[in-house]
Amino acid sequence: MCSGIRKFCRRATSENAVLMPDRKYDLTIAAPYYEPYVSGLTQTARSIAEGMANRGWRVAVVTAQHDAELPLRDAVGGVDVYRSPMLTRASRSPLACRYPMLVGQLARQSSVLHLNLPMPAAGLLMPPAPRVPVVSVLHSDPHLPSKRFCRAVARVSDAVSRAVIRRSTVVVASSRDQAHASRFWPEIRDRTFTPIAPPCLDRRGGEPRYRETRGLHVGFLGRIVADKGIAYLVRAFHRIADPDARLLIAGNYHTIAGDNNLAAVQAEIDRDSRVRILGELRGREVNDFYASVDVFALPAVAGSFGTVLAEAMMSGIPSVTTDLPGSRYPVTATGFGLVVPPRDPHALEQAISELATVPREWRERKARAARARFSVATSLDAHEVLFSTLRGRTAARQYR
Repeated sequence: MCSGIRKFCRRATSENAVLMPDRKYDLTIAAPYYEPYVSGLTQTARSIAEGMANRGWRVAVVTAQHDAELPLRDAVGGVDVYRSPMLTRASRSPLACRYPMLVGQLARQSSVLHLNLPMPAAGLLMPPAPRVPVVSVLHSDPHLPSKRFCRAVARVSDAVSRAVIRRSTVVVASSRDQAHASRFWPEIRDRTFTPIAPPCLDRRGGEPRYRETRGLHVGFLGRIVADKGIAYLVRAFHRIADPDARLLIAGNYHTIAGDNNLAAVQAEIDRDSRVRILGELRGREVNDFYASVDVFALPAVAGSFGTVLAEAMMSGIPSVTTDLPGSRYPVTATGFGLVVPPRDPHALEQAISELATVPREWRERKARAARARFSVATSLDAHEVLFSTLRGRTAARQYR
C-alpha cells in the first residue's frame, strides 16, 4: 500500500512539473476538449488559438487529456497546449481534478483569459484577482437527456455559468439571436456583450468522391447524437422517391462526449438502402464531403450555432435547419437556405426538395455573402479587437 502511495505521489509530482507554465502569454484559452477531439467547440477554440498565434500573440490552451495517449504538454500550430489528466466524464463534461489549478496558474501568467461555456468546472477557473480580464464565450445552453442525474448536472452547470457570466469582463455569443433567447440572458445583459460568429473554414476545392449517382445528394455532418435530430432527417429522406437520391451522414460516433444515438438512427436507416454512414471525416475529407452534396441539412432539436452549416453555405451548398435561436442564425443572416420547425420530417423534406432546384447564380451570390460574414479572417479580426482592448487594460494595471 505504501509503495502504491509513493508511486502515486511521484506520478503527481512529475505531472505537475510537466504542466507548470514557464512563460507568459497574451491569451489563455480554457476549453473542455481540444484537438484532436472533433466538435464545433474544439474547431472554434483551435481556429482562434492558432489564428491569434499566427498574428503574433503568445497563446496557451488548457484542456482535458481526453485520450491517455496524448502528451500532457504539447505545441500544436504555434500554440502551447496543456492537458490535465481526466478521471472520468459526467455526461459530456470531462472531470479532471487538476484542471482548475492549471487554468489558475496560466491565468496569472496571461493578459486575457478566454473561457468556453457551458463547462461545469468554469466557476473554479475564475482568477482570484481582478487583474486578468475574462472573456466568457457562451456556445449554447446545455441540452442534456432528461435523466435524473443529467438534470442534476444541468442545474449545477447552469448555476456555475450564471456565476461565471456575472464575474466576466465581456460575454461573447455567436449572435444576438442566440444570446437574447438564452436562459442566461438576465446575467448577460448586465455585462458587456459582444456578438461574434465563430471562425468557419473555407471548404471549397474538394473532390466529389462520396457522390454515387446523378441524383439528389443530401448531406449531414456532425456528432451522431440525439440533439442533432438525425432521425428526423432520415424520415424526411424516406419521403424522397428518387432511387438515385442519396443521404450522406458523416460524423463521429465512437469517441463523442455524451451518448451517441447511432442505434436509433440505424433503425431508421435500415428501411432505406440509399442512406450512407461515412463515419468521422477530417481535413480534405470534409472538403470532399461538401463537394459531394447538393443540399446540406442540420435538423437540430437543441439550438446552437452550426459551424458546419455556415461552412456548407460558404462552399455554395444551400442549407436547411430548424427554427431555433442560434441554429437558424447562419441561414437567416444570409438567406442562403430555409428554416423549418424542429422534429418535422414533412417540412424538412419540402425544404430539401425546394433547395435542390435553386439556380447556380443564386448559390454563388449567397455563398460570397456567407464567406464575407463567417470567414476565419472576419471572426479573428473581431476577436483581436476585443482581446487587444482587454490586453491594454492589463498593461495599464501593471504600470500604474
